[in-house]
Formats: sequence, structure tokens, C-alpha cells
Amino acid sequence: MTKTWSDNDPVETKEWLDSLASLIRYEGKERAQFILQALLAAAEQQGVKSGLGALMTSYCNTLSAEDQPDYPGDLKIEAAIEAILRWNAIAMVLQAKSKAGGVGGHLSSFASIATLYEVGMHHFFRGPTKDSLGDLVYFQGHSSEGNYARAFLEGRISEKQLKHFRQEAGGEGVSSYPHPWLMPNFWQFATVSLGLGMLQGVYQARFLHYLENRGLLPAGDRKVWVFCGDGEMDEPDAIAGLTLAGREKLDNLVFVVNCNLQRLDGLVRSNYKVVQELESLFRGAGWHVIKVLWGSGWDKLFAKDKTGALVKRLTECVDGDLQTAYVRGGAYTREFLFNTDELKALVADWSDEEIAGLKRGAHDPVKIYAAYHAATRHKGQPTVILTQGVKGYGLGTTTAEGRNVAHNQLDLTEEELKAFRDRFNLPLNDKELLSFSFYKPEKDSAEMQYLQAQREKLGGYLPSRRVESHPLTVPDLSVFDAVLKGSGDRAISTTMALGRILNVLLKEKEIGPRIVPIFSDEVRTFGLETLFRQVGIYSSVGQRYTPEDKEQFLYYHEAKDGQVLEEGITEAGCMASWIAAATSYATHQFPMVPFFTYYSMFGFQRVGDYIWAASDMRARGFLIGATAGRTTLEGEGLQHQDGNSLLIASTFPTCRAYDPAYGYEMAVIIQHGLKEMYAEEKDVFYYIMAMNERYAQPAMPEGVEEGIIRGMYLFQKADTSKTKHTVQLLGSGAILNEVIEAAALLKKDFDIAANVWSVTSFSELRRDGAACERENMLVGDKKPAVPYVAQCLKNQTGPVIAATDYVRAYADLIRPYLERTYVTLGTDGFGRSDTRESLRRFFEVDRYYIVVAALYALVKEGELKPAQVAAAMKKYGIDPKKPNPVTV
Repeated sequence: MTKTWSDNDPVETKEWLDSLASLIRYEGKERAQFILQALLAAAEQQGVKSGLGALMTSYCNTLSAEDQPDYPGDLKIEAAIEAILRWNAIAMVLQAKSKAGGVGGHLSSFASIATLYEVGMHHFFRGPTKDSLGDLVYFQGHSSEGNYARAFLEGRISEKQLKHFRQEAGGEGVSSYPHPWLMPNFWQFATVSLGLGMLQGVYQARFLHYLENRGLLPAGDRKVWVFCGDGEMDEPDAIAGLTLAGREKLDNLVFVVNCNLQRLDGLVRSNYKVVQELESLFRGAGWHVIKVLWGSGWDKLFAKDKTGALVKRLTECVDGDLQTAYVRGGAYTREFLFNTDELKALVADWSDEEIAGLKRGAHDPVKIYAAYHAATRHKGQPTVILTQGVKGYGLGTTTAEGRNVAHNQLDLTEEELKAFRDRFNLPLNDKELLSFSFYKPEKDSAEMQYLQAQREKLGGYLPSRRVESHPLTVPDLSVFDAVLKGSGDRAISTTMALGRILNVLLKEKEIGPRIVPIFSDEVRTFGLETLFRQVGIYSSVGQRYTPEDKEQFLYYHEAKDGQVLEEGITEAGCMASWIAAATSYATHQFPMVPFFTYYSMFGFQRVGDYIWAASDMRARGFLIGATAGRTTLEGEGLQHQDGNSLLIASTFPTCRAYDPAYGYEMAVIIQHGLKEMYAEEKDVFYYIMAMNERYAQPAMPEGVEEGIIRGMYLFQKADTSKTKHTVQLLGSGAILNEVIEAAALLKKDFDIAANVWSVTSFSELRRDGAACERENMLVGDKKPAVPYVAQCLKNQTGPVIAATDYVRAYADLIRPYLERTYVTLGTDGFGRSDTRESLRRFFEVDRYYIVVAALYALVKEGELKPAQVAAAMKKYGIDPKKPNPVTV
């Protein structure tokens, strides 16, 4: 808290205050603001600290009553509509609880935010029209009941759907939270995972400028509105994009932070003031801050307070005390808040009931309208509206309103229901009330006419997700001919092959401008710095400086129409940009093709929640897991080496995950992904591994394209005519080269034939196998479906051995679909620093361990003796007493 001083010269203080009042009266507020700023600057220069300073203002409304514009709506009708929505939102939860058991729901979240939504819905949030794409609203995830209640009145959701709130399995319900996957014509953005909506909103607002500055799509006056709670601001993601928004002057962005002072268990800042903290945070990041703390009823008190004593008292009260005063009512508030003779005089003619009736700003539509009006007209900065409300507003202080238990309140007694009905003047009889009946006025009622008219003025309903078909022309595979032909004797990495593929795509007339290369720094690490020169790095202000490497061919080139989004060291920020681009086909009716390239270990492990949200939002695009593999990335060690992302990726329903060993495999996968996502317009995304290990890239064999996409193909066929034993070796990524060498050793040292299979995707093989198994289980009288992996191995003999640069569980994904001996090798355990050769020996995935695994598999099938395995281990210097890499 800020230090306070006692006033040892009240007369002098009054002279200063009178002088300020005179300045405002005769020369205006702008002049007064200038003088104050000049005084603060002069004080700082002379070593006088200003106390609250420029980052924090007193605990009062930013906009005075005199600054408020006239309210353009019918407050009486709007109050009636809001009351109906409040009831239907409660009835939805209570019906679900009573009839469906424990499906849950929230009573308090929408109760707190309802007025904030409704003022926007009646007067600000623009829907899509033929002339405009409309505003983008990131609704707070936990208040979805209110969105459904409004959609019910609008005729977009049926009563049957409301009765099946959180009961979706039968296909008749509505989802618990904003989930575009489950409700693809309704929700636009997945926001319920706390913090994700705020970061997405920031990067969405910036993406609008990116599209405009590149001459692709005008931003117009579209606004991005982001609703969240004060407790949610503790998530690192919630504040991660604030400086970007301030730096890039995103005046198309409005945050509305519902500061009801409570999180799920109790107060956000019980011993401090969260609004003041957030004000300092946003101001410091360069935002325009509007505080809406007190409702119109307080204006009379502030007007009577000539010395600022009330504001001073409100500023010094910590949140815990303010909340206690609210819950305990008017008499308690009189004694606690108005605790001096001067303050008591302000409310001397007020009853306890009148004091208790003082609203907080979040529940006063006049105050909210004034804030929204100011925010939408402010230029040069993003705006945050910090509005103080009450969690569970309207539910009664004896139950949940303002109480610590508000979030967990899922029931209302008969008395509480009746009190709610009376408080909001709801036209419900006792039977309707106690049976939680939904209420919908007649179509020609004043409420329904008003609600529909206001939305018609603003362009249509929200939330609403609209998808139109805009297929792109995808280039033929032949355009990647330079990659398909291999690298000859030159050793290159698949990351370098990716660079060549991107180079080709960027030159394509239609799809080239749609490519959005995204990096969290380290473009040079990936060897993709040619993009700097080729298409430039996006900067909203261009390049205001001369880069030190200007004379070099691949200098650091920033431009206002640059195509590369180099976000800095923020995988979360990159994912937010990727989501904006990957959902642009729906959000902006303009498909974009994002490629986010990053250290693969920092993907699903670090920002998996964003990737899951992207899947929920039906994102289309490419994630490139560069420097992939646990042994391929030499020297970096435990925190960098990725051995698990492909396994995690296999659990994402719309993710197509691949681990190509060669450039031609990558080209086939990317071309197929473009076709699937942008020509056929399927809601999937691709995760493709890229290694930094360099080796000769072979030319593409004939007829392997289908196998590459489906997950595996025969890369190298063995001559089995002159050998007694045969094995099937499966490898992926860079480990495929070790498998090839193992096949040669098996032939040379043991006269064992080995077919070598390139497995581009164990997860796609598993997806196909699971689908076949389900079909066979449910339709038993048909000819059994055969998994693709079994089809590939159908005419092959011998056990199967698989080796990857990932944990063994990744290769184990296909185990249920192989009716033969199957041995897997992988990189379980923690990574560590060393050379690739040493790491592969340590993790037991090099060519020698693959040979031993093949011999062991033949022993399991009774084809060889255990002694032959022991002899091979001795031959290759493998110590059977070597510590297990999983445990060291």
C-alpha cells in the first residue's frame, strides 16, 4: 500500500485544492491535467517523490459524472431483459443439477458480469454483416450460461438445448464452456482455460494490423474485446502480452477486467487492492486505464465530499475490508467506512438500507456505457476497463453474494429463489420458480422487440462463428522437385529441407502471401534466416534504425509489410499468433497458412494448453518441431532434448503428427497437409518434426506417397532368398539411418535379412488401427477391417523391431495391431549433453542395440539361442551391466 501522511496544515491544503478546482472550472480538465503532469515532472527532477505517481490514481471512477454521455437506451427495458437472462442462467444450472445429477455449473460468474455483457450487447458489440466482419469478443469462459440464456431469447438456442446444459453426449445439449469444436456455429474462441483468452486477444488485435499492413485485409474499425476476471490476471499468460499491446499501440483492443475481488476460494488480494495493482501494471505497459468502481448512487457522496476524505478512505481500505463491509450490510458499512466525523456527516441523512443499496460500478449500466464509449473512441493505446463488481451479484448476501463460497454455490433454497424473483421483478409464479422453468416473453413484447432491434442495429448475433468456403489452390507435389530429388552427396538437415519447401511456397502466386512464418527467436539456429531477406520481419513501424549487419546479404530486415512474425522468446505468444492465423479462415473469412517453428521440446510440453485450445477452435496450420529428437540435438541436455512430444501429440484428436527422416517425406506431408486443410478445408492441423542433423538426403522412391501419409512404407527391401532368418526393422526420423546401418550389420555379421520400413507416423498408424478395431467390434458380421500396419507386413516374415528418438511408448502405439513379436527401442529417461553417437549408445537406440534387439526378437520366436545375443553384445562392446537410462 502507498504511504499516507497526516495533514499538519489543512488551511494550506484547502488553498491548493481550491486552486485546482478553479483551474478546472475556468480552463478545463485538459489544462489541469497538463499542469499536474508538469508539477509531477518538476517534483521528480528535484528529488520529490510523488507518492501514487503516474501509474496509480485514487480509488475512484476515472470518468466523472460530468464526463458521462447521455445513455442512449431504455434502462427500464434493459433491466427487465437482464433480469430474465439472470434467471434463465440460474434455471439452466439448477435444472441440470436436479435432473442430470452432478453435471455442475456456475451461478456466481455470470451474475457478476451480466451488466458488463448486456451494455455491450445492446450498444457496442457489432456482429458480422455483408459489409463488415464485426467485432471479436472473447467472452469469459465461466459465464457461458449467460451467453446461452441470451441466445435462447434470440431464438438461436432451443429450450430443449438449455435443458441439456452440460449433457452433450446425446447430441442435444450445449457445452459447459466456449468450445468451437462442440458448437462450431456458435463459439468463436476457446477461453475457459484461465489466461488463454487474454493472450489470444492481444495477438488477435495485432494480427488484424498485420493483415492490413501487408495489404491482405483491411482492419477497419473492428474491435477486439476481452473479458476476464481479476483473479485470472494472476496467470502469467494473462499479462504476457500487455507490453506488446502497449508498444504496438493496439487501439483496436479493449480489455474488461471484472474486479469482483474474488477468485475461486476467496479474495484475490485480501490484504491489498487488486484494482490499484492492475492499474499500475497496465499503465506501466502503456495502456489507457479506465476505472469503473462505484455506481451512480455514489456520485452524490463524492459531490458532497469537498476535501477528498471519502476517496482517501476508500483508497486506504484493503479489499478484504471492502468485501466484508458489503456482505455485512449498511449498518456495518456506516460504522466501518464512514468512520470519522467528516465522513459520518456525508451519510447522516442516509438510512442503512440506502447505504447498503450503493452499487459497485460493474452493476451500473450508465457507468459501464460511459467507459465503453470512451474506450471505443480512444486512439493510440489499448484500453483496459477495471470495473469493480460483486461475485454472485443478486444471489443474496446470506447465500453467495460477495462471499468466499460464491464460486462453489450451486443451490438456492426456496426462500432464496423467492428473494431473487422479488429483487429482479421476475414474472414467475411459485410453481414456475420452484420448478426452475425458463422464462421467454412473447415475441411481440417490449423486451423481445427491443432485444432484437438492438442486435439488428449492431449487425447480428454474438457469439457467432461463421465459416464460408474459401478453398486455396494448392501447388502440385512436383513444385518441390528440388527436394524430392534428394541432396546427392551433400549432407543437409530436414530443417534445411523445410527452408527449401518454404522458399517454394512463398513464391507461389496464391498461397505465397498467405504463408505466415512464426518463430520464437532462433531463426538462425534453425538455418532459416534466408526468410529475413526474402520476405522480411513484420514490424508495425518498419525499421527505424540501421542494422549493424546491413552490409551482409542476410541482414536483419524489418518492414511494415514483413511476412515473418518473430515474436521473441515467447512460445505462448507465438502460439497466440499461430491460433489467430490458423483460425483466420473463420474469424476473418480469409484463410492464412501459419508455420510456427520452434524447439520441439518447448511445444506440447510448454504450450500444450494453447495447442489443445487451437484444436478446440478447429485451427488449420503447421507446427514444426525443430531440433527434434532426444539424441539428435547434441550438446544441449535434459531441458532441451525432446523425447515425448510425438507421444503427447497423438492424444490430440485433430493433430496429424509426423516424424519424417528425409526431405522428400517432409515435402509430401506438407503438400498433403495443404491440400487437406486448404483445398478440402478439413479442420485438422499438422505437427511435423525437423532435425538439425545433417546427412545425405536420398531421392524419393516411386510410389511411396500414400505410405508416407498413412504412416509407413518399405524403404529398403532385403534379399531373403539366401538367408534363413528375416526381420522387419522400423525406424523414423534421424534414427532411420541407424536402422539402415543395423540392417547392413545383420546381413554382414549374422546373415540375417532385414526389410527397412520408414515410419513417418506411429500415431497415424495407431489412429487407423483403432478405427479398424472399433469397426470390427461394432460390426462383427462384416469382413474384418485390417489395419494399415498389418496390411504392410502381411506378406513379410519375422519379428518386428522399431527404433525411434522418442520414448518407447511412442512406437508401442501400434503394438495392439501386430500379431507377432514386437520389440521397441526408445529414449526413455532424462536427456543429457553429449555427442549424437554417445547419446544413441547411452539411450540404446544406435545401430548396435538395434542389431541386438533383432537377435533378441528371434530368440523370443525360438529362431536363435540366447548365447548368440550375448556374443553379439560382446562383439559390439555392449555392457549388460550398464545402468538403465530410464533411472540415471
